[in-house]
Amino acid sequence: MAILILILTHWYASLFFQSFFHHRYAAHRLFTMSRAWEKVFYVCCFVTQGSSYISANSYGIMHRLHHAHTDKDEDPHSPKNNDGFWALMLQTRNNYNAIYKGKTFVEEKYKKDLPEWAAFDKIAHNWITRVLWMALYTALYIYFATAWWQFLFLPFTIALGTVQGAAVNWWAHRFGYENYKMDNTSKNILPIDFIFWGEAYHNNHHKHPSAASNAVRWFEFDSAYAVMRVMHALRIIRIKEMLQRPVAIVKARRKRQTA
Repeated sequence: MAILILILTHWYASLFFQSFFHHRYAAHRLFTMSRAWEKVFYVCCFVTQGSSYISANSYGIMHRLHHAHTDKDEDPHSPKNNDGFWALMLQTRNNYNAIYKGKTFVEEKYKKDLPEWAAFDKIAHNWITRVLWMALYTALYIYFATAWWQFLFLPFTIALGTVQGAAVNWWAHRFGYENYKMDNTSKNILPIDFIFWGEAYHNNHHKHPSAASNAVRWFEFDSAYAVMRVMHALRIIRIKEMLQRPVAIVKARRKRQTA
């Protein structure tokens, strides 16, 4: 039971900060925050992602390239040529590392307004730190595990962030339903997203990438956006007006067209 609680807590905490900070803030700049809060969330990402920690700056670049080249050869993280799950995970890891190490040429337009804390990344993003996280996870399993088979989840815990990213980007370009017909394979994974903090609504997101909420239909619920609204009310972040929900963007567009 303790191991299950550990895995679920790690899953939801890690994925929330990846969705909130890496995806919606770094890649899409759907809201603003102070430099001090930016550093707080850098640390939150490190603590929750652990051995899977990735740079918000490099992820932001990679994800912007994904939107610019979805399903094409230049796309760094969606399945191409019927790639399997593990192939996509390896492909994404390799493309991310190439961006982080500066081996991939990236146009300046994809680098604008990205968060950067190079001194912190130097500590958090190296093999020694990752090994220390792995040692901590192993110690937690030794302490909390009550049966040998529970240790089978240890590799999953170590690679959690990578697995989460591949799960969304593989599944959401292979299976699901569509609210919008697009020139790409993006799909909504779940009608009620109780697993991915609203990241399951991938088709909605590709249609309205500048919307803070990924939910569109009445039964869809973006739980990460709900937390963001609380942070907005507490003045931790400032969600950009008219970008809070896709419907707001559509209404604004129609108003301009009829003016």
